[in-house]
Amino acid sequence: MNMVQAINNALEIKLREDPTVVLYGEDAGFEGGVFRVTEGLQEKFGEQRVFDSPLAESGIVGTAVGMAIAGLRPIVELQFCGFVYPAFNQIISHAARIHNRSRGKFKTPMVIRFPYGGGINALEHHSESMEAMFGHIPGLKVIIPSTPHDAKGMLIAAIESDDTVMFMEPKRIYRAIKQEVSEEKYAIPIGKAKVLTAGDDITVVAYGAMIREVQKAMVMAKSKNISVELIDLRSIYPIDKETIIKSVQKTGRLMIVTEEPKSFGVAAEITAIANEEAFLYLEAPVKRVAGFDTIVPLPATEHFYLITPEKIFYELEKTVKF
Repeated sequence: MNMVQAINNALEIKLREDPTVVLYGEDAGFEGGVFRVTEGLQEKFGEQRVFDSPLAESGIVGTAVGMAIAGLRPIVELQFCGFVYPAFNQIISHAARIHNRSRGKFKTPMVIRFPYGGGINALEHHSESMEAMFGHIPGLKVIIPSTPHDAKGMLIAAIESDDTVMFMEPKRIYRAIKQEVSEEKYAIPIGKAKVLTAGDDITVVAYGAMIREVQKAMVMAKSKNISVELIDLRSIYPIDKETIIKSVQKTGRLMIVTEEPKSFGVAAEITAIANEEAFLYLEAPVKRVAGFDTIVPLPATEHFYLITPEKIFYELEKTVKF
């Protein structure tokens, strides 16, 4: 399966298994979503379970909050990452707080899905990477898959969670990768990173579409006899401090590769974790390879903004030689 097929399969499994699961959003029903991630699900489960919504993000998330409190498990799709902002009030003021506000009486078991990130020559508001915003909000879980296998297992875990989960889908790799994905149900625990490649010289933490760019840079690093330990973070919040710290204690160096703007981001948080928990093991300053502190450019100049394997390798080699 590719990532689109894996996510569709996860949604089908949960819709079939749990009658409290409903799926809706902008074009998510009849058309199957702008990227066809939900294609065929309305036909299989009917318009009461899978349906289209008005183009009103605040209304989509607000109704999901009500459904979740009432006992359903809504999964909502927002068409693009930059369209999530009108829903901020509902996400931050209500979805993330109801459990605390009600002293545990109510919960919001809901998933908010949307494609994010650049690399497809899209228009403004279509290429943002705003994971740090959501990771900063108490009461939210934020997860990002990098492979079809992980996308299926992480989405099933998100749907089964009793918390509000932001499920961010790196659209650049929706159809870029195919791998063996079991047709059976399985879940990948939220909050657990994965060591993809063991190494000795430097730890690289990345997630989403950046994993593939790092892997390309690792081919260059191998030619220079640089051994890289690659960690797929998978969960922005809760974050797996233990895996990061253990790896940094082993390699003595750390680089974080993220697509988000550099300032005040996930990479900065991971840097702080390394400094607080593994400072005496560090043999070089922690390096952040991230996007620029600017709006993602329109298609004509987007390639200047995107992180390339060459840039990753340049900073990686410099850190190892520090």
